[in-house]
Amino acid sequence: MLTDTLTFPHTLPLPGRDAKPRQRGQTMVIDPGLPTRYFTDVIDSFADLIDVVKFGWATSLVTPKISEKIRAVRANGVEFYFGGTMFEKFVLNDRVEEWRRICHEAQANTVEISNGAIALSNDDKAEYIRRFAGEFTVISEVGFKDPVRSERLPPNRWIEFIRQDLDAGAKLVIAEARESGSSGICRPNGDLRVGLIEEIADSGIDMNQVMFEAPNKELQIHLLQRLGPHVNLGNVHAEAVVGLETLRLGLRADTLTDFSGTELPEPTSTTDQEFQTHA
Repeated sequence: MLTDTLTFPHTLPLPGRDAKPRQRGQTMVIDPGLPTRYFTDVIDSFADLIDVVKFGWATSLVTPKISEKIRAVRANGVEFYFGGTMFEKFVLNDRVEEWRRICHEAQANTVEISNGAIALSNDDKAEYIRRFAGEFTVISEVGFKDPVRSERLPPNRWIEFIRQDLDAGAKLVIAEARESGSSGICRPNGDLRVGLIEEIADSGIDMNQVMFEAPNKELQIHLLQRLGPHVNLGNVHAEAVVGLETLRLGLRADTLTDFSGTELPEPTSTTDQEFQTHA
């Protein structure tokens, strides 16, 4: 008889998944303006698989029921923040204190500080990170919205900017790809800049402090195969949350033989063991 708590116990050797709040293997879901009931249903259904939600760019300023969405993520133990473009718009108009007030009124614990669309140097961005790191958990972003500008940013500068942001107090640095996967770590045609990923991965930077935007399956597969099931991935679309989790666990054809259970990390808690057994 089927019940609401149906699980499927098995003995498959799947990668252990850390319990939330996770420091690795995080999944960030982007909300580009989803209908409220659809959004809340996704959060209610898959909160265990979602670490944080980004309300994309400045959609929160025009979403009539944004408070309902915020209540939904809070009730389900999911963090949230407003997109970096919203921060940049307030910087551009000399209204940073107004942005700060909005974040506090929304009871946001996390903020994104970026310079992807405006003429703000990384030095100045780092100063904003320092300014707000004691007040919020700061996520920063490296890379530009303009694909031509991003392609002109060489790997050594990406690495320099990531390190600078972390030194300034960012808890996590996001590598830009946009919600379309057409800039930043991607070329305008959507191809992944493999050499850039390799240099970031080999830079000595703690990959637990980096999140790669990966809005499509092809990017997710490459990053999982290169960096393992615990890579932090962002800009994941709501309908792809479960699909991504199956990729992480080697339960989908694309990664079926990549994570076979050999030399896998031990679960770090009872919750992790339960996840591994029932995933």
